[in-house]
Amino acid sequence: MKMTTIKLHDKVFEKYIPYSEIVAAIKKIAWQLNGEMKNEEDNPVFISVLNGSFMFAADLMKYIDFNCSLSFVKLSSYSGVSSAGAVRELIGINGSLDGKTVILLEDVVDSGATLEHIIAAISKYSIKQLKICTLLFKPDIYGKNIKIDYTGFSIPNDFIVGYGLDYNELGRNYRDIYKIVEQK
Repeated sequence: MKMTTIKLHDKVFEKYIPYSEIVAAIKKIAWQLNGEMKNEEDNPVFISVLNGSFMFAADLMKYIDFNCSLSFVKLSSYSGVSSAGAVRELIGINGSLDGKTVILLEDVVDSGATLEHIIAAISKYSIKQLKICTLLFKPDIYGKNIKIDYTGFSIPNDFIVGYGLDYNELGRNYRDIYKIVEQK
């Protein structure tokens, strides 16, 4: 049974992006990456930002056809349904990134605060190049001058859950993406 709405805590969400469209966007990103990275000899490193991007990273890796490694960082900037503004690093980068091409995997880029924090942490390494890859991009509220190299979907500034994204730790398990239903 496919759900068109879900309730998480005190909020209701409606289906917004079905899994079939998510997979199609991921395949497109993988096709771009495979074309651009096929001659990279440094075995690029994908860095997935937890918790939200774990499904995106897992699905993307299924379509990558060059040698690479995958690592994770865990950061937090949300409280409830809004950005808390401050970014807390919870788990850092393991191993050296010196001389590597780094491909940063984000679930959603909105204000850019988390992205800026991660780039600052990576800047202590002498990386070859940095590529930013996000499944979801909210251009209306993006406030940074950091180039986003690969985007699955550009979306409005709606609060979304599912496919790894949560509302107070619920909703990550849904394979589709849902947006909040305005509650009066």
